Amino acid sequence: MRTLVILAAGFLLFSGFFLYSRLFTNYFPGAVTAGTYAFVAVWLAATAFNMWVGVSQAGYSVREELPIMLLLFAVPAAAALLVRWKFS
Repeated sequence: MRTLVILAAGFLLFSGFFLYSRLFTNYFPGAVTAGTYAFVAVWLAATAFNMWVGVSQAGYSVREELPIMLLLFAVPAAAALLVRWKFS
């Protein structure tokens, strides 16, 4: 359940980045690309922080948390890059 909530948060965060960057496309044609890359960087930091919490606070090992982190990072990041490809 927690994984689904974090995935949903990733998609919501990307939608915010995407909509905000679309506001600037008239003045800055690369705004969607910049917004997507900014989202990927922020989302990587957020999933790394989530992994750190799982290892340091919840008692999981890095070996247990790494596949979850990769899933949580890769799905929204891949969707973001796909949307950037379609809109750029």
